[in-house]
Amino acid sequence: MDLTDGTGRTVLADLRGDCAQCFGLCCVALPFARSADFALDKDAGTPCPNLGDDHRCGIHARLRERGFNGCTVYDCFGAGQRVSQVTFGGRDRRTGPAGDARRMVDVFPVVRQLHELLWYLTEALGLAAARPLHADLRRLRERTERLAGGTPDELLALDVAAHRQEVNTLLLRTSELARAGTGGDGRRERGGRRGGGRNRRHADLMGARLRGADLRGADLRGAYLIAADLTGADLRGADLIGADLRDTDLTDADLTGAFFLTQPQVVAARGSAGTRLPGSVTRPAHWTA
Repeated sequence: MDLTDGTGRTVLADLRGDCAQCFGLCCVALPFARSADFALDKDAGTPCPNLGDDHRCGIHARLRERGFNGCTVYDCFGAGQRVSQVTFGGRDRRTGPAGDARRMVDVFPVVRQLHELLWYLTEALGLAAARPLHADLRRLRERTERLAGGTPDELLALDVAAHRQEVNTLLLRTSELARAGTGGDGRRERGGRRGGGRNRRHADLMGARLRGADLRGADLRGAYLIAADLTGADLRGADLIGADLRDTDLTDADLTGAFFLTQPQVVAARGSAGTRLPGSVTRPAHWTA
């Protein structure tokens, strides 16, 4: 899977959050509840008490130890800087025209969803096996880009769910092509290899013991793999879109060629120096050596 532009720079680079170009929108727009991931309750539209006047997190280097693990696994896919610098022309949400702050908060989640779709569509265009769908993928990516570049009023009026469904239909076809030839043709197996077959879409695998499992080309879309043991598992060419990898043990697992895997998913998991990752994501600093 080639995701570079010919200069060694990944074409997904612009779809990652750049906090230096954002007005701390995720720290304001998104709600969270006191839990293992967050140390306190916060309503949507209310600034996090850790957000400083410079739009920076005051405890960024200590988020995990201060009980904000949820913040460490979040990425806006570049929506924050787009809304801040493009949609609202670089106007500070606190000092700009009246009403901008509220509209920024409302627009941000919409653009964030569109940018996540752009990530998946861009990655799909890097899958050689999906070449028969590249023209359709390219057209849908261009349309998603146009929608993300809309005015605040256009974005707030957008039926994001309907657009997401259209994208998902094409990504499902992409997945079938990409997994063909790796054992992941989408058919259910009866028994057979460890891991319970290739079609594990939305499967409840929380805490599952899948050490060394053969999951090549598996459909793990939306699977619940929270705290599952995938030590040494073979996940080459697996579809991991929407899989919940919180506290999943990926020590020495092979995810070479796995697709629709995002950086937040990887950061939420546990891994080691022996974990093999696809080129679309980077190894988290907190993983063991």
